[in-house]
Amino acid sequence: MENTKTIKISPKVYAELNALTSILSERLTRHVTINDASEDLLSHAHKNKPSDFTGAWVISDEEEINLGEVE
Repeated sequence: MENTKTIKISPKVYAELNALTSILSERLTRHVTINDASEDLLSHAHKNKPSDFTGAWVISDEEEINLGEVE
């Protein structure tokens, strides 16, 4: 058996992870544990860096002017 750790999470986060396990179970057509769901989330988190989104937000000239007024 692999070495495990116990962590505390809020009931809301636990419910969200359980919901994700259901979605993954349906998609993968197999039983998925909360650990599996956590690994899936972490793999996605590590794939994208903030710099990957550079230039992804297209705004109009008017929106850009309005952003300058907020400062």
